[in-house]
Amino acid sequence: MPHLRPSIYKYSNEPVALLCRRVVISSALALSLCGLTSATGARTYAAPIATTANATDDTNTTKRSTPNPTSTNTNGLSDNAEMLESADDTSDDSNFEDDINNDFDDDIDSAPDNSALDDSDDSFENELDANGMSLEISEEVSQVSLNAISPDTLKTFVKVMGLVRREYVDAVNDESLFNNAISGMLTKLDQHAEFLDVDAYDNLRAFTQGDVGDIGITVMYQPQAGYWVVTEVIKDSPADQKGIDIGDYLHQVDEFELDENDRGNDVKQLLSGIAGTQVDIITSRAGRRKHTTTVQRNNSNPRIIETRLVKGIAIIKLPVFQNNSRENIIQGVIGLDAPVSGVLIDVRDNPGGVLASAIDIASLFMTDTDVVQVKSRNADPRTLSTKGVAILKPLPVVILQNRYSASAAEVLASSLQAQNRAIIVGEISYGKGSVQSVIPLDNDQAIKLTVAHYLTTNGDEIEGIGVKPDIMLLGKEHTWEQQALKVLRQQIQTAGIRFMNKNAQHSERQ
Repeated sequence: MPHLRPSIYKYSNEPVALLCRRVVISSALALSLCGLTSATGARTYAAPIATTANATDDTNTTKRSTPNPTSTNTNGLSDNAEMLESADDTSDDSNFEDDINNDFDDDIDSAPDNSALDDSDDSFENELDANGMSLEISEEVSQVSLNAISPDTLKTFVKVMGLVRREYVDAVNDESLFNNAISGMLTKLDQHAEFLDVDAYDNLRAFTQGDVGDIGITVMYQPQAGYWVVTEVIKDSPADQKGIDIGDYLHQVDEFELDENDRGNDVKQLLSGIAGTQVDIITSRAGRRKHTTTVQRNNSNPRIIETRLVKGIAIIKLPVFQNNSRENIIQGVIGLDAPVSGVLIDVRDNPGGVLASAIDIASLFMTDTDVVQVKSRNADPRTLSTKGVAILKPLPVVILQNRYSASAAEVLASSLQAQNRAIIVGEISYGKGSVQSVIPLDNDQAIKLTVAHYLTTNGDEIEGIGVKPDIMLLGKEHTWEQQALKVLRQQIQTAGIRFMNKNAQHSERQ
């Protein structure tokens, strides 16, 4: 395997050979992850991710396709190394291909990318420096040309890191600095991309797909203080472990700044999400400086599907999309043990979950119908369609959503809306139309990266736009259910269908 020989770069008379070597390696790795562009607009060689979907078996495959390098320069790594006074040569860029098999979730994919752990190629030699550090460069890194990075940018990086190492008030471990740099690189891409260290990765793998979690605090707006104030911290919760205390001011959640105009449910939903995901919060002790803390949503809140009957209408409260949601809906309707003349699906505050679950639920109402398109960077959009018996097809449907209905909830609403199969009421939904995949770096670390976008069956974007309801509901949100029921009653044309537990497929018309 190509490797770097030790070299010395001096800044302010301080040798930083190890630092420079790591900068070159990590810069190449950064390019392989981000696909940064050069000043001329040519994209550097990164492993593009092509997304394919198999609607037949609910299994979607994410593959790294073989890219075509846009630069024919075979010595890009040494060009930048020379800027650091390192005359190191690398081998020619070459193509590589990794296969990643993942299940599409609207927030994370659970299947690990084991190709990142493959060290089977023994055609490269390992080399250790005097400190016992391996100078070996991975295949992914060796194929990335650094010509796309301005020499001034690399020089600035080295200078900044050198200043931090020497001048920062506390001693900082180089590994921590580079981990922070990786985190910053990912979080600047979008609000969903993130670096998962050992603890975060372990916690993420501990949750069931579609679990919902929070950070374990309760906050209230206190007019006398003029801030949102933490009023409860659950013991041993993620927030507690990060040192968040009762009385702390909460100023911001991710990119959302809080003020007196926000509602309690607004803040609650911002702090909640798919279990195992991370959120950045800005807090302060009263009268003291603000600081940012990254907290994982590990305080799990089990959510169950609630089904009840109101004057012949089945009201299904769907809090999250999980693998068993379709079966739970069927059993809930059977458990009503009464004729059902219409269905109201309440997806308010639903953050999403498993995409396949949204397809399964749409399949209860439509037969052989397109549900959603999944579009990745380097592949044509793939369409996912319904399957199986649509046992609720005869019944009219209304979907009730709010501004926190996201991702898989938006897939379900947009698909039924596009086919005129349901009336959507409430307000414009959240607008999360992206697919994240968890890609292991090794056994202990991973990155979560946005690899595809959802499109409606009409080809419309969901990301940043949301699903516009057919009927905007007014007034207090606690009145919306009654307004939705009124809309649904106008669509009812049958006395009702009683569903019976015969393989969950048969029903008896009244």
